[in-house]
Amino acid sequence: MHAIDCIVSAPGKAILHGEHAVVHGKVALAVSLNLRTFLRLQATSTSKVCINLPNINTFLSWDVSALQHLLQDKTIDHGNLKELDADLVRRLREFTGIEDGSTDTRSMAVSAFLYIYFSVFSKSKALPSLTVTVWSELPTGAGLGSSAAYCVCVAAALLSTQGAVSCPLGPDGDTARWSGEELEMINQWAFQGERIIHGNPSGVDNAVSTWGSILRYHAGKITPLQRVPTLRILLTNTQVPRSTKTLVAGVKDKINKFPSVLNPVLESVDAVSCMCEQTLMEMAKGSPTAEHYATLEELMDINQHHLNVMGVGHPSLDTLCTVTLRRGLHSKLTGAGGGGCGITLLRPDTDNAVVQSTIQDLKDTGYECWETNIGVPGIQLHSPHSIKEEVMNVFNSY
Repeated sequence: MHAIDCIVSAPGKAILHGEHAVVHGKVALAVSLNLRTFLRLQATSTSKVCINLPNINTFLSWDVSALQHLLQDKTIDHGNLKELDADLVRRLREFTGIEDGSTDTRSMAVSAFLYIYFSVFSKSKALPSLTVTVWSELPTGAGLGSSAAYCVCVAAALLSTQGAVSCPLGPDGDTARWSGEELEMINQWAFQGERIIHGNPSGVDNAVSTWGSILRYHAGKITPLQRVPTLRILLTNTQVPRSTKTLVAGVKDKINKFPSVLNPVLESVDAVSCMCEQTLMEMAKGSPTAEHYATLEELMDINQHHLNVMGVGHPSLDTLCTVTLRRGLHSKLTGAGGGGCGITLLRPDTDNAVVQSTIQDLKDTGYECWETNIGVPGIQLHSPHSIKEEVMNVFNSY
């Protein structure tokens, strides 16, 4: 054991541009969202492994001896992080009583934790006893990468405790980040947890939570953008449920039915993503100007129209765009569409009275709304005194 008290946090994610088009080989820009998941790991002498997930009302513990027995005669290949260990998955399902194919949030969160825990410590002489408490600012099931932020936190904390990655936080530091090589290891282990939860994820969500900032995703290749600006936004949850699978299939059907109409739309979405990327890179090189923000606003409007043409708009999202435009603000859906969430760009000089009035307007409509930032750092290690009081109060309750 290398750490007796480890606190980490990881951001959620939003899609800035390229939803749905990315499925058809076009560029998408994924951004880190400054609604974070926080995890505290404490080594204990209780001979138990405890996990506390108050957001989803889950509090479980196991005797280390029972967990050790589960690994009896089991060898885990640490060199193969491209596939799940099917035998370990089977053993976990039998141990926890989770039915094959279950998508219950609690079951998936517990399975992902145990899978990473067993895999990381499989070569240790004895499994460690510890307590893990997780608290998140991210709503679940809203397409904001809550499961990825959770898996990245779990991976970072367990790898730090095992000694596979360093503990870079100095005695006087508030926050610290790992080296690029260590972040890659954290990301690979987090992806294993995402596979447990989602089956066949793209890897974008956990990459955003690991590296933060803005990532370019194209044809399966993920490229972090360097030195891009942090942007202020409003994040709005319309609270209208939707099925990502159904929406993706609907876009595919529309493209097959009207290829000469929809293929140019996909090309235009690709151009929007690339122009946005170029604008952000220009902003990073010097002082961002009003013209830069005007370009970003226009691109959001254009892409929202594209998404409506694809058939993934929704009256709730139209209302979001109308309400914010009354205040001179520009919005678009983020993610699958059909309801779900939207983002609204705020300029640095946007008057606070305008922001608060807009938030109230959206809440009066029945939506959830947060003012936050995108393009923020990824997984971080924290000292206890650098953590928000409300988060520490949660941690100190368990």
